[in-house]
Amino acid sequence: MSDKNETNALLARIADALEKLSPESHPANEIDAADAYVWQAETSWLEPVPDVNRIEIRLLKGIDRQIDTLLENTTRFAEGLPANNALLWGARGTGKSSLVKAAHAEVNRTIKETGARLALIEIHREDIPSLPRLLSELRKTTRPCLLFCDDLSFDGQDASYKSLKALLEGGIEGRPRNVLFYATSNRRHLLPRDMMENERSTAINPSEAVEEKVSLSDRFGLWLGFHNCDQETYFSILAGYIAHYGLEIEEAKWKAEAKEWTVTRGSRSGRVAWQYIQDLAGRLGKKLD
Repeated sequence: MSDKNETNALLARIADALEKLSPESHPANEIDAADAYVWQAETSWLEPVPDVNRIEIRLLKGIDRQIDTLLENTTRFAEGLPANNALLWGARGTGKSSLVKAAHAEVNRTIKETGARLALIEIHREDIPSLPRLLSELRKTTRPCLLFCDDLSFDGQDASYKSLKALLEGGIEGRPRNVLFYATSNRRHLLPRDMMENERSTAINPSEAVEEKVSLSDRFGLWLGFHNCDQETYFSILAGYIAHYGLEIEEAKWKAEAKEWTVTRGSRSGRVAWQYIQDLAGRLGKKLD
């Protein structure tokens, strides 16, 4: 093979290698293309979600106060009025993320002509450091955007909470007026108790060390607590699902089964109720459309 051919072959291999290393290109983000998106941090891409996994707000039981409060806050934001970032905290499976997604759909369904349809944008916990890039994209539009981070918490030496603090209420640029941040967490202060106690025991000034980390939750103007439901509420949740999906079963039978289901799961919550409904529908040969 001649030197020229060898050079061409080498250049071709280099070009192939560079093409494989280069990130997949995406078209420009279109904030008006859908009602919901997932933020892909690696490519700075807002991926449209055509069908959001959620349940209707009327099927959420036992959290009436939380529903009313979050709906009012979200509606004000959609209408261009002042609204607060919200932290939904509490026991797992109690409807925190379900409420955020249901409130987004309900506000878009009932929004007045003066308002604009909300865009729901999910950002994963591990992508929190990429928030500045996401906000740069959202500054390009006037559409109200509801950022949503599910199961937000911080452990060990994770320092990304500091960037989140600045973006929620600090920094030179501040949060864009068309952006609101909702997060769910099992922890009221987003940090485990043992981490907070460790900060107390090792710091020169224990109160200041704890306050530095606890102050993150203070950036949320709205706190909504969620707790495990009692048996009456649990049965009410199930009755709503059974009626909504037309599941034919005697009340005494499903109550007995559902009660046993909570014993095997070790808890009683909206998530456990939905898991029983999926099992019941499967046994009855009924699709949950």
